[in-house]
Amino acid sequence: VQLVESGGGLVQPGGSLRLSCAASGFTFNSYAMSWYRQAPGKERELVAVIRSAISAIGITYYADSVKGRFTISRDNAKNTVYLQMNSLKPEDTAVYYCHADGFSLGNYWGQGTQVTVSS
Repeated sequence: VQLVESGGGLVQPGGSLRLSCAASGFTFNSYAMSWYRQAPGKERELVAVIRSAISAIGITYYADSVKGRFTISRDNAKNTVYLQMNSLKPEDTAVYYCHADGFSLGNYWGQGTQVTVSS
């Protein structure tokens, strides 16, 4: 099983980034996919979730802090989940992690990608 994040980097406040998470080794469309983030000295927090193609196609959830600025999406044909991040703020600086939750099937984490918002 692999979850490989990409797309992180340094961006100025107000800018945009798109994170990608390429999955392999499990039945991607059976898993809810999420993005979490962890800032230095803080606990890991949930950013966004998109439900599996089997249980609830297209249903999403966002943390209040990113609602209206971030969009999570998935491409089941490519086994990839995305996080489009717009209007980035310095407080969005964190390591962003991809997570796959198959409930009784198990769950998996990616290695993380650094996002830094700074002028």
